[in-house]
Amino acid sequence: MRILILFACAAVTLGAAGSWVNDVEKWRADYEAGLKAPGGWLSVAGLFWLHEGENSVGSDPLSEIVLPAGTPARVGSLILRDGAVAFRPVSGPARPLRPDSDDVISFNGASIAIIQRGGKTAARLRDPNAPTRRDFAGCNWYPIDARWRIQAKWTAYPQPKKLPILNILGMTSDEPSPGYAEFDLSGSHLRLQPVIDEGQLFFMFKDRTSGESTYPAGRFLYAAIPTGAVVDLDFNKAKNPPCAFTAFATCPLPPKANTLPVAIEAGEKKYGKH
Repeated sequence: MRILILFACAAVTLGAAGSWVNDVEKWRADYEAGLKAPGGWLSVAGLFWLHEGENSVGSDPLSEIVLPAGTPARVGSLILRDGAVAFRPVSGPARPLRPDSDDVISFNGASIAIIQRGGKTAARLRDPNAPTRRDFAGCNWYPIDARWRIQAKWTAYPQPKKLPILNILGMTSDEPSPGYAEFDLSGSHLRLQPVIDEGQLFFMFKDRTSGESTYPAGRFLYAAIPTGAVVDLDFNKAKNPPCAFTAFATCPLPPKANTLPVAIEAGEKKYGKH
C-alpha cells in the first residue's frame, strides 16, 4: 500500500510538472505568434515625430510621414494641435486619433497609430510587408528549466512609489511601483522592483547574460499581482523588448536597481545580430 501511495504521489508531481512545461511552451508559441501577426512588433516599419500643425502623409519621399510603396503619393495630413491629433484626408473631413489607443488609419494594408512619449507625439507605421516581419527567423530560447521558476518574497508598499524609467530614446517618465520582490540565487540575495502594466507586475531587468547570450539592453518579465507575500517569477518566460526586433520601438530600460549580479540563463536569448 505504501508503495502504491508513493507511486501515486510521484505521478501527480510529474503530471503537475508536465502541465507547467506545457504552459510555458504554449506561452512561448503565443508570444511568437503575436510578434509575427500583421499588427505585431515585427511589422513596425517607421516612427515619425510630429511637429505642431500639419504633417504630410503619403508614399512621396518628400512626405513627412512616408508610407510604403503602393500607397498614394499623398493621402492627407496629420494635424497636431496642443497634443491633440487629427487625420485630414486629401478629400473629406478630419477625424481625431486618440494617442496610445486602437485608433488607426489604414492604407493598402499599412496603418498608422499615434503614440505619446515624454511629452512628444509620433506616428507609428506598421507594414505587414516589412522586412523585419518577412524575414523573421524565429525566437531563440534557453531550455525550459524548473529551477528558474522562483517563489519570491513580495513586499508591497503602503502606497505605490514613483520609479523613474528611462526609455531607449533618452526620455524619462515616473511610473508607479507597487512593491518589490526578493529571492536568493547563486549565493546572492536579489531584489527586483516592478511597475504596473496591463494589470500585471512588469519587471525590466538586466543580468550577466545581457550583451552575451541575451539582448544587451535587458529583458522583460511579467507576473501576476500577488494577493499575499509570495510572487511567482518564472524566468522561463523572460522575453526580449520590442527593440530587439525593430528600430522603431520606444522601449523602457531597466532601472539601475534591477541590474542583477548573476546570470539568468532562462527565457529568450538574443535575436539576429542583437
